[in-house]
Amino acid sequence: MNPGTWWNGIVAATLACCATPSMAQDAATALLHPLFQDHAVLQRDQPIAVWGRAAPGTAVSVALAGRTVTTRADPGGRWHATLPPTAAGGPYEMSVRAGQVTRVVRDVQMGDVWLCSGQSNMELPVWRTLDAASEIAAATHPSIRLFTVPKAAAVTPQHDVQAPAAWQPASPDTVREFSAACFYFARELQQTVNVPMGLIQAAWGGSRIEAWTSSTALRTQGGMDPALDALAVYARDPAAATRRWGRHWQQWWTTREGAIAGDAPWQPDAGGTGWQDAPSTLGAWERWGVPALSDYNGMVWYRTQVTLTAAQAAQGARLELGPVDETDMTWVNGVAVGSQYGPGQARSYPLPAGLLHVGANRVVINVLDTYGDGGLAGPADAHAVHLDDGTRIVLDAPWQYRAAPGAAAPPPAPWQAAAGLSTLYNGMIAPLGNYGMRGMLWYQGESNTADGPAYAAKLRSLREDWRSRFGARMPLLVVQLAGYGAPPVAPAESGWAQVREAQRRVAAEDPHSGLALAIDVGDAYDIHPPNKQVLGRRLARLARHVVYGDRTVDPSGPTARRASRLQGAVRIVFDDVTGTLVTTGANGPIGFELCDAEARHCTYADAVLDGREVVLRSPQAAPGARVRYCWADGPVCTLRDSRGAPAGPFDLSLTNAEDR
Repeated sequence: MNPGTWWNGIVAATLACCATPSMAQDAATALLHPLFQDHAVLQRDQPIAVWGRAAPGTAVSVALAGRTVTTRADPGGRWHATLPPTAAGGPYEMSVRAGQVTRVVRDVQMGDVWLCSGQSNMELPVWRTLDAASEIAAATHPSIRLFTVPKAAAVTPQHDVQAPAAWQPASPDTVREFSAACFYFARELQQTVNVPMGLIQAAWGGSRIEAWTSSTALRTQGGMDPALDALAVYARDPAAATRRWGRHWQQWWTTREGAIAGDAPWQPDAGGTGWQDAPSTLGAWERWGVPALSDYNGMVWYRTQVTLTAAQAAQGARLELGPVDETDMTWVNGVAVGSQYGPGQARSYPLPAGLLHVGANRVVINVLDTYGDGGLAGPADAHAVHLDDGTRIVLDAPWQYRAAPGAAAPPPAPWQAAAGLSTLYNGMIAPLGNYGMRGMLWYQGESNTADGPAYAAKLRSLREDWRSRFGARMPLLVVQLAGYGAPPVAPAESGWAQVREAQRRVAAEDPHSGLALAIDVGDAYDIHPPNKQVLGRRLARLARHVVYGDRTVDPSGPTARRASRLQGAVRIVFDDVTGTLVTTGANGPIGFELCDAEARHCTYADAVLDGREVVLRSPQAAPGARVRYCWADGPVCTLRDSRGAPAGPFDLSLTNAEDR
């Protein structure tokens, strides 16, 4: 709804003596933010923030549980009120009145509200989990309420959610598409914390952590100013920002490792070296029958052209591309016109006036794929220029391609939905205002494994960023990445392991944070492990310890606290062990590595159990400087305690026993 439409509806409903019932209903709907609807759960035992819109200057009263507060809409029409804390219970009615407009919200419960956010493993719905049919059939939990934030990316912070959304009691009809990790967590937690549970799902598959962090917080991290500056320009002039970003991308290309001087494939007059004809059907390059592309994840350049008359070139136009997997950077006649992340999504880029010319116009597209099939969807005639007069002109030259091998990935455009900067914060977190929360669940990191060492600083930044909005001590429960990929045959570096270590360290440094392990429920062939039930139980146990102060339960499982050299061996001490340490499938634990200080050289070490400790012996003369456990994308981890809780991956520096 645009501001003018909203304003006219409010004025008519509030001031006109003969307003129709439908007009009054529209005004009442706009009066409250969408979070405040029938079946809502409000956070118990905390001041209750409530907000919405009304005609500027209008007095607003809010009544709940026998208490009433009043406020007044500001010159922009926004109002905000705070009700006193209320204990768990319900159902209640909340009544809001502004002038002659009244809104009544029914079946409101006071309980604990949880924000469940992250990427696809948080988004994974109940119907995709183990024993889904039985789980859905039994999912009648009227005191668990579900709210899904509509997917929306924005370049500036939004006040409202971008599509209709509603609170729904958990039932077989409503849990099917809801976050399984979030729902199973609340269902388990409610067995010991018997209060209503409100679950807010704000998740987006494939998203990077930077997309969930505000631009203010990102600036403090450093190194992102060019991208954040381009994002600020994009808010007022997308075409100028795209050109600016194109120059930044081109600079990256020419300075990346392995760059060849003078190589500028986006230029209309770029030479033909290395270009080959692409199939007219296009489609996933893995299916072209080209051995080098049969299992290729990386960048591929495409180029073609469109031929225009003088009359056609003078018109306004858009470049329409069929679905692209995953990320494109697109140029027309050497000028950047668009970039987007969206696996399987079509693209539509406006072309600046004066860019097109009579005759052949060169179109160049760089496509980055990181998982599964990649490329431009076919056939070739799926891609065209659309003129303002309605004419559709297919890109008419044969398509050519050129692979661009290399480990480095290009910088994503900052306005991209899941891979951009602050885009999901602006579109899905900022609209939540300062809604009362009991805690936050975070399951994300797969999309940041290409830069694992940087993840710790990014996770700290997100935690403090969200706490500035939802509460200075808001608990953060982090799901450590599950195992994914083939088990290793020798020690090697791993971006997945680096992200797990960052998650472990950030959770351990803060008394209001905790780590839920998932390393043992991963799937070597599926990045989305379906056993979200055990994850829900672990998150609930973690919440009992970290959030509710229940010290009768360990937060997760055996936790390595220190590793020290002692008489030619290395001894690792574990805390939070129920009973003793045990192993599965072998006489002793496996997966331990001893490494030099920079982890440039690591070797597997033999390990034996000693109560709540593990003793390592290395085939090397010296025991090394660091010890790592389960350090791989998809490691085999056999160490547990008597309760069956796994010990998680870690990387610890060695100390001398006599130094302690």
